Amino acid sequence: MGIFKKKNNQKTEEVHTTDPKDDIKSMVLENLNEKLKGTLYDDCIIMPKGFTIDVQVGRLEESDGIMILQTIFIVKHDDFDEPLIDPVDSQGKDEQEVAKMAVDIFCGGVWHPLDQSIYKKNPIHVPVDFLRQHYDFDMYCQSVVRVGVKDKQPTVLVNFLRTEIPKYLGSKKYYWLRIYLAKYKEKKIIEVRMNGSVLVELPKYFEEYVEKEMFAEETFVSEKQYAIFVQREDDQCPFKKELVMKAAKETISMMEKINNHDEYVAMADKLETLVNGDKGLAGEIRVFIPEIFAKLTLGYREGDSLFLLEGEGDDQQSIEFKKTQLRSYFYLQQAVLEYLSTNPSQESVTRIVTNSVAFRELKRAIDTAKEQGKELKPIDLYVPGTSYKIGEENYRVW
Repeated sequence: MGIFKKKNNQKTEEVHTTDPKDDIKSMVLENLNEKLKGTLYDDCIIMPKGFTIDVQVGRLEESDGIMILQTIFIVKHDDFDEPLIDPVDSQGKDEQEVAKMAVDIFCGGVWHPLDQSIYKKNPIHVPVDFLRQHYDFDMYCQSVVRVGVKDKQPTVLVNFLRTEIPKYLGSKKYYWLRIYLAKYKEKKIIEVRMNGSVLVELPKYFEEYVEKEMFAEETFVSEKQYAIFVQREDDQCPFKKELVMKAAKETISMMEKINNHDEYVAMADKLETLVNGDKGLAGEIRVFIPEIFAKLTLGYREGDSLFLLEGEGDDQQSIEFKKTQLRSYFYLQQAVLEYLSTNPSQESVTRIVTNSVAFRELKRAIDTAKEQGKELKPIDLYVPGTSYKIGEENYRVW
């Protein structure tokens, strides 16, 4: 809020100005609370069973008499490993109309399946088996939010991924899948996320549908669907995200200073103490930090998979699973992104990247192409995922 004074007949009066985003945020919260019947407290809606909903206004602008609003809904719960973040675009003639539309989209897309999960309405059993582990999930998924779609029955988008979904669920209590399809004339967007992370291998399952079933010659159309997955058992993971994040940040700080093998060994020893002696977790942090640095900075394309190497020599086998099934992977990616956002020196980043297998393989591929008189760019290369080995007998993926 800004306050300034103006003189009027030698009297001073205060004129208060408010940020339009604050006003629209209040409208969204009031509309949402009226719909959900929660408790509005301190710019947050408190719902039953420990759920809270925060709201942020990302963009507010007007064009040709139409108001355009981007609202970011943030749902939190103690059993969530990360907040559920849902960006919603809405438009209308005035603030009330765009606020109401934003709330309707959020409720239809996110809150409907979440509400189903709270009260266990119409669950669909999803069994998950990977790396000698078994988990049972209940899936809650019903409504599809559509914009601009006419004369067409709703399509259950999750059905396109029925056989793929179990491959992406791990040991967490909650997972959420977000499918977003949009099209206008020749332009199209196909995005699939699990707990906020982009899944690059799943958009292909929607390409034919977007091409043949979404009609957008005259107007923009979009379809969005959420599915909520709740594990029937409590989360048994022995470590918390905060522990991994703290250890990752300290490890990055050590890695950017490593100049020789002895310093690397000292870093590995210190890392093990940072994670309270958990050799498996220490191995994940040590291996994946350089690989994630490489993925984010070198420009090659990478799939959704990880490959765990077990055994030795001729008996070694590679077991494929998904990054979303290893919770530490995206903790580490978050730590790396936060580090890169500080604009570290090129020398520091290079020192970490050059310790990655991806860097060595990329360099080898480019050098080989050059010897053959060909030009190969990182963007031309695609790898399905990262292979890794943990030298711990009782290593378990969490």
